[in-house]
Amino acid sequence: MTKSVVVFDLGGVVFNWQPTVLLQQVLPQHAPDKASVQRLSARIFQTLDLNGDWTQFDLGHIGPDGLAERIARRTGLPEQELRALIEALPPHMTVKTDTVELMRELREQGHRLVYLSNMPTGLAEWIERNHAFFDWFDDGVFSARVRQVKPDPAIFQTAVQRLGLQDQVPVFLDDMQRNIDVATAQGWRGVRFESAQQARAQLQGLGLLAEG
Repeated sequence: MTKSVVVFDLGGVVFNWQPTVLLQQVLPQHAPDKASVQRLSARIFQTLDLNGDWTQFDLGHIGPDGLAERIARRTGLPEQELRALIEALPPHMTVKTDTVELMRELREQGHRLVYLSNMPTGLAEWIERNHAFFDWFDDGVFSARVRQVKPDPAIFQTAVQRLGLQDQVPVFLDDMQRNIDVATAQGWRGVRFESAQQARAQLQGLGLLAEG
């Protein structure tokens, strides 16, 4: 079996990340139904806007207080409620234990594990401090520490340099298709993550894990 480098996204792959569920839990008064929670999510997270407030948070340009202030000013939502939303991020981001099991299997097969994640400074530190399995990663790139975010191709180039991937064809697991598209354009192999079971099957197809 050929040994490879497997690059993991974190939010949505290793850790739970469901923005609409988070909003329903923390700001139910603003999300009484499915349509309203979808609208609220778009207003707060600006998912496709690389110049948006949340992206600036992921880039490390602003902290939690600055993020709450900016979103409040832009949306008219109470700043106190937005601070509560941001404070709720760590307990929301529970570990996907089936993904951790997949990581263990890959590691036992001799594959190198690294990460590439859009993550603000405080959450990056919380992950490192509170999750022993994080030591299974040989190295990685957090967006806030390099001031670049996915899907900007620049962060993939930074990962190649910092993680020593110049002579490798990494396998990249991410739950966002636009990130997979950029990775494959860089010559990486991409696995669009939907579940650990589905990802395991695709990794078996790529010859990284034995079947059965």
